[in-house]
Amino acid sequence: MTEEEREKRLHRRRFYKAEQEAGFVEAHDTSTPQTRSPAYKLAFRDTDFLLREELRPVRFQLELLKCEMLLDEAKIGSTLVCYGSARIPSPEQAAELVASAPPERKAVAERLAAKSRYYEEARQLGHIASTRAIVEQGMRQFVVCSGGGPSIMEAANRGAVEAGAETIGLNIVLPHEQAPNAYVTPRLAFQFHYFALRKMHFLLRAKAVAVFPGGFGTFDEFFELLTLIQTGKMKPIPILLFGKEFWNRVVDFEALADEGVINHADIGLFHWVETAEEAWDKVVDFYDLG
Repeated sequence: MTEEEREKRLHRRRFYKAEQEAGFVEAHDTSTPQTRSPAYKLAFRDTDFLLREELRPVRFQLELLKCEMLLDEAKIGSTLVCYGSARIPSPEQAAELVASAPPERKAVAERLAAKSRYYEEARQLGHIASTRAIVEQGMRQFVVCSGGGPSIMEAANRGAVEAGAETIGLNIVLPHEQAPNAYVTPRLAFQFHYFALRKMHFLLRAKAVAVFPGGFGTFDEFFELLTLIQTGKMKPIPILLFGKEFWNRVVDFEALADEGVINHADIGLFHWVETAEEAWDKVVDFYDLG
């Protein structure tokens, strides 16, 4: 079949694709006062235009679509999401953290070092979920997903990689340097400008969420998840809360219920766990994976 015959087929599109149009611009690169003006740039190639305040809704949509489309193309059906601190050291780093801490920070460093066991549990959970990976209708299930940063996030990604699996990192642009940890699969490493869109992507595919000790960011993610399920905006999923001693020290859940601002039944929205095996057993029971 000749090119001319192919062009006459009914299913052929009649408009050029955006990438083809962009190629026409490059092929006919003429330099005049008009073509050098920013106004003449194709809108979707004009970065300065896309960064205007008025274009925020467009940027929202782009952040929503990019991650969604690429995860779909990668055959990611569902995820096991891991939330947790960016400050808890690995067991290998714990002693050095304490040794290098100034006197006024020694007690804090010791408390962080004591939590290094959660790094290992996050690593083990990532390994278990990836080793026992499930493929359903061509889509991979319970793919490990973290915020892509250090500490607990790194541990979850690391465990998945050590099991030979791909792993997702949803990074966020911050004023200080923030780069994906080395265990995030490059084609599944995403960077977000908007916290809201990042948190949405954490939960769009989540079939279970493991929450480790953490700070404001972990609290934000954890309590938004609880709110979504409590209010019926999201169907229940296993929420695996690691570290009962830590969480009961920093949040008095029973007091919230006693004060009447939540129901006692709301405390049942999450499961207390201490080990990766215990957490995975909750997932298996919830979905009857046998």
